[in-house]
Amino acid sequence: MIITVVIPCRNEVGQIKECIQTIYNSKLDKEFELEVLVVDGLSDDGTIEVLTTLCEDYPTLKIVENVAQVTPVAFNLGIKKGKGDFFQIIGARQLISENYLQDAVKSLLEDDSIWCVGGMVENVYLTPESEIIGKAMASPFGVGGGNFRVIKESSFTDTVGTPMYPAKVFKEIGLFDESLVRNQDDELNYRVTKAGGKILLNANILIKYFVRAKISQLKKQYYQYGYWKVFVNKKHKTITTVRQLFPLFLVLGLLFGVVLSLIIPFFWFVLASGVFAYAVMALYFAKQVGEGGKEILSISTIFPILHFSYGFGYFMGCIDFFILNKKPSSKNKQLSRG
Repeated sequence: MIITVVIPCRNEVGQIKECIQTIYNSKLDKEFELEVLVVDGLSDDGTIEVLTTLCEDYPTLKIVENVAQVTPVAFNLGIKKGKGDFFQIIGARQLISENYLQDAVKSLLEDDSIWCVGGMVENVYLTPESEIIGKAMASPFGVGGGNFRVIKESSFTDTVGTPMYPAKVFKEIGLFDESLVRNQDDELNYRVTKAGGKILLNANILIKYFVRAKISQLKKQYYQYGYWKVFVNKKHKTITTVRQLFPLFLVLGLLFGVVLSLIIPFFWFVLASGVFAYAVMALYFAKQVGEGGKEILSISTIFPILHFSYGFGYFMGCIDFFILNKKPSSKNKQLSRG
């Protein structure tokens, strides 16, 4: 059986070597063959030179050019060119545990109803700012209780971050939607569950992820998550997860609260009470993941950035896609780097 690892990549000269070495250090039984395809989006920082050298050490490592420089295109190029019975997608800033590939395959082989498997995420923070952001995103208050980032034990979920699929899945439901700049993995996994497949978060396998996020990038990233989620909803004519609506309700509540307060002065009290309650909850949940007063306070300030950026993006997506019946704007096709 062949496992094809697909790595979408652009300008990752600092991490790509260790990522690939970790993959080839995986413990695999003799019946498994390993193929690694790095789908590169025209890197210009020395990544290609590093990959060329690595190809000499690992004969089954190949470089695939991604002229479009779009993530779902990279996924699809790897799947089309790969020979795998199983396809594992790994980010260039991710290091998998040595049992990751084999145990993921075993989960798929043990239960035909499982169509996708992913592992737990251990963040490695490259800056103090990225650590604050990462801890906020590890809180159920930050990203929702059903999110794979906050689940601590093996369970079925609606999506995972570093997925493995059997090849049959792509024959059954098709490839990644190349029109999606964001949420392409969520959209594919929605099709998985709609077709009757299950998505397993396997707590026995681990990914280390090097986080270099910045607050300025976070705002754009979560705005785009909200914006593109509406595009996916319109495509499938349904709300894919309930938790996606809460940031929108928060934005609308604040907006209507201000408007009503200008008309009826009593609503200033209601609005202030709501803001106070939100601040108390932010501090409470920040305390669950943070250490020390300064860090807790910093984490609590990330929550509104996550919520309002996503909620406002969702609001603008509703206007563009449902009210104005527009296509995604070119501005929202530009990815942040985080």
